[in-house]
Amino acid sequence: MDLTNWSEENAVFMFEEIKRKLRMATGGSIKGNFDESKYEDLKDLYDFVASKDSFSISEIDSITSELGKLRKV
Repeated sequence: MDLTNWSEENAVFMFEEIKRKLRMATGGSIKGNFDESKYEDLKDLYDFVASKDSFSISEIDSITSELGKLRKV
């Protein structure tokens, strides 16, 4: 899958992978609806999460907070 270009499918894929990797039980409360203008930020967050094997509580909190900031309102 080529994640370098915006598509709703790519945004949803990255969001779902971030949720899966973080094992977010409350992931359903954050909808994976992202604006094209925020795509690069979502991609950066995805790359960060994909590069790590484990996360501290504060990292999970920060990532979750950032996901909330990136979604469409």
